[in-house]
Amino acid sequence: MAITFGDFISQKRIEKKYTMREFAAKLSISAPYLADIEHGHRNPPDKDKLDEIASVLELSKEETEEMLDLAGEKRGETPPDLMDYMVGKPYISYALRRMRDAGAGEDEWMEMVKDLERRTKLAKKKEAKKRKKK
Repeated sequence: MAITFGDFISQKRIEKKYTMREFAAKLSISAPYLADIEHGHRNPPDKDKLDEIASVLELSKEETEEMLDLAGEKRGETPPDLMDYMVGKPYISYALRRMRDAGAGEDEWMEMVKDLERRTKLAKKKEAKKRKKK
């Protein structure tokens, strides 16, 4: 069974040895509200509060992305960090629709991700060379 948003938050809170009351206080929310979130009775909070949760729990980038994915999944929406990135950029919708229309699956998406990672590495190497020359 896949982990839920509430389970994820609960596990990370317990790993950091916070009681529910301590953690809720750090987030300026009530313990009953936090309990409802952890038990899946309420939707995840807004993006700012999710950022605060990530900070208080000292989540890694990967853990933060997992938390945001789970928050989006629980809400039945695009993860909030991606929504912020996508708004006002019609080329992203265009690209998603082309991939959908092409029937792109995981292999095609992962190929595209690998290409982007390769390009990013090349750009970073070029930037490092420029800085060395200065």
